[in-house]
Amino acid sequence: MWLSNSSIGRKVVMSVTGIALVLFLTFHMAMNCVALFSGEAYNMVCEFLGANWYALVATVGLAALFVIHIIYAFWLTMQNRAARGNERYAVNARPKNVEWASQNMLVLGIIVILGLALHFMNFWYKMQFAEIIGNPMLGGLHAADGYGYIMQTFSNPLFFVLYIIWLIALWFHLTHGFWSAMQTLGWNNMIWINRWKCISNIYSTIIVLGFMVVAVVFFLKNMMGCGAC
Repeated sequence: MWLSNSSIGRKVVMSVTGIALVLFLTFHMAMNCVALFSGEAYNMVCEFLGANWYALVATVGLAALFVIHIIYAFWLTMQNRAARGNERYAVNARPKNVEWASQNMLVLGIIVILGLALHFMNFWYKMQFAEIIGNPMLGGLHAADGYGYIMQTFSNPLFFVLYIIWLIALWFHLTHGFWSAMQTLGWNNMIWINRWKCISNIYSTIIVLGFMVVAVVFFLKNMMGCGAC
């Protein structure tokens, strides 16, 4: 099958799964921003997206997209390195017109994966997973108390710093990956590539800033001892 047997096919899979994950990040960011205005409304959203059948189906689908994206990312990276052979050691300077993010997508991807593992530990494990196993108080708070878990997570300065590092890596990963996906899918003339680069920078900044604002606001609330405000 050309989606797995050819380099172009593998890039198409990377692009499609990447775009789908960007759409999910957009939804997740918008959902998190609800917590900035109303803890009650945010917890209602968390309860709606708990261990219900539709949420579980979506979770499995997202997990599949993420795993496929990771596998194909490593696959393409190994393929590119094998194609270059020893030549990759012959050049010490970064080639002109090649973005830093493009040269470090694998490292950025690994940081994103590690950040996701931290996110799972602090939220998914204590919320949806807790409901799945029938122990809604697994994390010390009720599984639907998303607002409480945000407060709990960002009461720890180490977690706050790690999340900020994660989000910075995510920004670099998205800004390159977004326009690169569009290029792979056919928008590859110079006019549209420049437009997509601009759009990807703006869109990625909005997504990451949305997540970052939530982290900063709740960290400051904890620092001021304002758990109920």
